[in-house]
Amino acid sequence: MEQVKTTEVGGTVSHLLMLCTIVFLGFLTLGISLGTLPDFVTSGLGFSSLMVGVVIGVQSAATLATRHYSGTVSDVRGSKRAVMTGLAFCAGAGVFYLVAGAFVAHPVGSLLLLIVGRLILGLGESLLITGALSWGIGLMGTHYSGKVMAWNGISMYGALAFGAPVGMWLASALSLEWAFVSVVALPLIAMIVADRLQGVAPAGNVRMPFYKVVKSIWRQGSGLALATMGFGVIASFITLYFAQQQWANASLSLTIFGASYILARLCFSHLPDKHGGRIIAFYSLLVEAAGLICIWMATSPQMAFAGVALTGFGFSLVFPAFGVEAVKQVAPQNRGVALGGYVAFFDLALGVTGPVTGWLAGFYGFAVIYLVAALAAVSAILLNQSAKAGK
Repeated sequence: MEQVKTTEVGGTVSHLLMLCTIVFLGFLTLGISLGTLPDFVTSGLGFSSLMVGVVIGVQSAATLATRHYSGTVSDVRGSKRAVMTGLAFCAGAGVFYLVAGAFVAHPVGSLLLLIVGRLILGLGESLLITGALSWGIGLMGTHYSGKVMAWNGISMYGALAFGAPVGMWLASALSLEWAFVSVVALPLIAMIVADRLQGVAPAGNVRMPFYKVVKSIWRQGSGLALATMGFGVIASFITLYFAQQQWANASLSLTIFGASYILARLCFSHLPDKHGGRIIAFYSLLVEAAGLICIWMATSPQMAFAGVALTGFGFSLVFPAFGVEAVKQVAPQNRGVALGGYVAFFDLALGVTGPVTGWLAGFYGFAVIYLVAALAAVSAILLNQSAKAGK
């Protein structure tokens, strides 16, 4: 059983840093996977890029499908238990990768093993981040919800950005098997760290139905989903947009987005807790919308880079800002399922944004999808304001 928290704020900054280290180590498995699996599926197994999309995408589908389950585990069994179980599943995914690597002579069998591993990793990721958010808020107290979400977000995105090149380096400098071994080893190291961090008592023992979760947090979740379109169109299409405009250094866009995103969180993660999520969401969405309009109207790569920077800076605090308000909509014993449902809106938005905006770009060009994303951010502002007015 987890150690019971005796005060409302039982954690310190060092505890939060330990939790962020756990998340970073766990999410390195996702980054390493992104850096190694596409080449393995195409060059190693001889499948097409379409199958790469299936292998990569099935993990996101599993994550989305298990968000509510992960929240329930966190609430009923304890957030520490959710994190430890999630890390165990992440390590298990690495085992399936290793076995798949041993069956290269049988491509179909190897591919099926990879898909099973990706499904397991999706469940592991869902348990890990939902449990980590709930654990952090339980340790630090609800007055630090925004900071917990912001710092965990830095750990997640940092691990994804760092893990991909690390996985590619391991595969080229040593071997693909060593890259897969690291997918097994890193979550196990994270489990050792997690075992040393104090737990918090399970918040409740009653499973909250999914429809009640959605009914409680739909405004905050919908605002997050609308804002996520800006991130989705940059991540998916910015390089193609640059190519269409015949601009160089398209890859620099993602670096600029990531740098401005992390900068905003490092400098301003305390603002949602201090001033409330609604007001911070309002200004953040304004900045994001301005950035997306700048990209849409760009007449030079420098103008597009400026728009990307503004978008990353604005989007950065949207998640913790709306998240602070989402946590307020439910009782403490249902915090985990609320967080799981809230994050599911982000997953759903990413899954829908790519196909829908890609279809639009095929008819109207890539510039227009940044205008559409800007209008989505403005819609999120209106939704945020209607929630403030109590409509």
